[in-house]
Amino acid sequence: MTAPLMTGPGRPPVVVRNETGRSPVVLTCEHASNFMPARYARLGVPPSELERHIAWDVGAAALAEALSHALDAPLFLGTHSRLLIDLNRPAGVASSIPILSEATEIPGNRDLDPDERRWREEALLAPYHARVAGFLDRRMAASLGPTLLVAIHSFTPVYLGERRPWHAGILSGNAAAFGAAIAEALAREPGLAVGTNVPYRITREGDYTIPVHGDDRGIPAILVEIRNDLLGDADAVTRWCERLATALQEYARSTLRATGGTE
Repeated sequence: MTAPLMTGPGRPPVVVRNETGRSPVVLTCEHASNFMPARYARLGVPPSELERHIAWDVGAAALAEALSHALDAPLFLGTHSRLLIDLNRPAGVASSIPILSEATEIPGNRDLDPDERRWREEALLAPYHARVAGFLDRRMAASLGPTLLVAIHSFTPVYLGERRPWHAGILSGNAAAFGAAIAEALAREPGLAVGTNVPYRITREGDYTIPVHGDDRGIPAILVEIRNDLLGDADAVTRWCERLATALQEYARSTLRATGGTE
């Protein structure tokens, strides 16, 4: 059993699990938490909205932690709601600190004071990515063998009234072969609808972790999206963990063989 994410106004901007894990897979979960300090008064949105996908990726943290344990993989978790600042967006873009998320207005983000915007960027966004970047750079400098970067997310079954039919999507930028291999492995299970680059596509304007931490370093990197109604309980999380762990281990073994590495 892993310790819960830290709570309270002094929580750190990132929690790291299993930093010395031996897996070639490195996991991130940018939207792991819907936590918001009390001083923000929920940014003016009703409490029920903080339980929805607009505030976090429902079920993603549980899946990421299960995978970290199953793979013996390092994991980096965001600790605050994406409504304060989205850790998977470049600073300054409209979706970084949204005034509208899906169809929900976020009053507390409207006409934001520049000092408050700067504080969120410096206190939450920058430290999270500095921790991930530092880890990856140290790993590459130490020549520890191939690294595979995997960001764990979840998506809502219906977005702006449009139903999304997939059970999972595997998104990639430069690492199309990695993404296709994981999608193909998952899709071998009868009845699973798995797509590549759905329910959206990776872009420089709309994403950060995959293009910056992965593509820019030459690290094969994918973003895994699981439909959040399929992560509703511990048994469901376990099933997805087993599927993904099997697919990722299979790909990691083939990568190690191709590069002459060892398991």
